[in-house]
Amino acid sequence: MALRAIASRKTLAALGSGLRAQARLATTAAAAAASRGLVTFSLPDLPYDYGALEPAVSAEIMQLHHQKHHQSYVTNYNKALEQLEDAVARDDAPAVVKLQSAIKFNGGGHINHSIFWKNLAPIHEGGGEPPKGSLGWAIDADFGSWEAFVQKMNAEGAALQGSGWVWLGLDKEFKKLVVETTANQDPLVTKGANLVPLIGIDVWEHAYYLQYKNAKPDYLKNIWKVIDWKYASEVYEKECR
Repeated sequence: MALRAIASRKTLAALGSGLRAQARLATTAAAAAASRGLVTFSLPDLPYDYGALEPAVSAEIMQLHHQKHHQSYVTNYNKALEQLEDAVARDDAPAVVKLQSAIKFNGGGHINHSIFWKNLAPIHEGGGEPPKGSLGWAIDADFGSWEAFVQKMNAEGAALQGSGWVWLGLDKEFKKLVVETTANQDPLVTKGANLVPLIGIDVWEHAYYLQYKNAKPDYLKNIWKVIDWKYASEVYEKECR
């Protein structure tokens, strides 16, 4: 057990060194773009330590997921937006069209992960507690019960082939909660302009494979132990006014 802990610390230290270098490059690139007057996006800080969600999600996964994967989406999103501005300035219509997939994928990755981090919290800070108030009542009304809702989210996430996300969303038009899945890094809005994301669970392998291997259902079962409903409840209350 001690040897495993030492190895884990060494792995995290080595990983951290490489990710810090990547972050410095991203910061330099963003500063250069900002100097040209471009709107740039940056990696959001997490409101908890990488190890704070253990044992549901390991520190190694959290650090890799945040500093490598999310950072890559941010870096490539900024790059694509810079290339888009150049293409528009050159009146290069084919280049503008070609860039749309990169903007959707990387912009979606940034949007989705920014929500995902807000949907998580350590157990001692409220992670794992079911929602209260109007959102809790709405879940009971629209899904029958809290247990039925979780079962539906887990079933939809487990059944999703390839990479993607499973969402609890609010349909603003009908004021009704819905469960949806999106492929790759597509944000929930791609399923409907009226859909507002409340809870998003990442079911890409990079979110769980180092810890859960191919047991995606186990990951989906345990992630609820650190799901935090504060952000979702705030968004729900705002959209239902």
